Amino acid sequence: MTLHNHPALVGLTVLERGWLSSNNVLVHPQGDEAGATLIDSGHVAHAEQTVALVAHSLQGKALARIVNTHLHSDHCGGNAALQRAFGAGVFVPPGQAEAVRIWNTQALSYEPTGQRCERFELHGVLSPGDLLSAGGRQFEVLAAPGHDPDSVVLFDRPNGLLISADALWENGFGVVFPELEGESAFDDVGAVLDMIEKLPVVLVVPGHGGVFSEVPAALSRARSRLAAFRASPMRHARYAAKVLLSYHLLEEHSATLAHLRGWAERTPLFLSVWRQLGSSESETPGEWSDLLVGELVAGGAARRAGDEVVAA
Repeated sequence: MTLHNHPALVGLTVLERGWLSSNNVLVHPQGDEAGATLIDSGHVAHAEQTVALVAHSLQGKALARIVNTHLHSDHCGGNAALQRAFGAGVFVPPGQAEAVRIWNTQALSYEPTGQRCERFELHGVLSPGDLLSAGGRQFEVLAAPGHDPDSVVLFDRPNGLLISADALWENGFGVVFPELEGESAFDDVGAVLDMIEKLPVVLVVPGHGGVFSEVPAALSRARSRLAAFRASPMRHARYAAKVLLSYHLLEEHSATLAHLRGWAERTPLFLSVWRQLGSSESETPGEWSDLLVGELVAGGAARRAGDEVVAA
């Protein structure tokens, strides 16, 4: 039995994606439900693929609703394409609902991170404390700040199923973005890990990476990572800068060093991290991007072909 066939996933289809796109969870309708619910929709660069995967999994049934755990570009980038294809309504955590309505790309992080996301229409909010009814299940909507202040996770208590977004992966958790903007959020990450530990979790579908059941071990690894970041915030900042650079590479598939230097010079969040950390190592953000590319190549996250850098 693979974990994708685990009893906790009966009636669900987990679409495990590459790192640029978050995993998508399709909750198939039961009884008189109007249609399926999709949890997170991946990146805009994969939107066409997402539509095809969802259509195949639906097997002719309707997609009634898209739910986003949070609004980073890799979790909601397929929303617009899915709305066009299926007419589905979109529901998001309430903290950035107004930013979606007026499409404020600064508040939604797309401008600061230099990432892309196609505008979509909002139909409602999914607030902590709510119950999300889907597929004959009742998912508890739980606040999960840290990686993103407005993120939620979804917990189906009777089946012990946690859809953890970027609050917990098998080997860590997502970049703690508020920390890059001078806001304290490591404590939030720790509090969410404590909350997860108290839940009767049997199986986790993370935002990225494989489905896993060894929850205590994952929590231990996440806490070790958090302790290292707390001890050295600059270590976290460097990791975050490489993540930003890696995501841009994944969006582009490949880019020249000159292109990456230009991106580094004009991307606000990368510039902010360079001022905190990189300015002691390089004279310009562009030069720092060259240094970080070298580290990505050395670590196997990218490869060089002359002046071209290719995402691994």
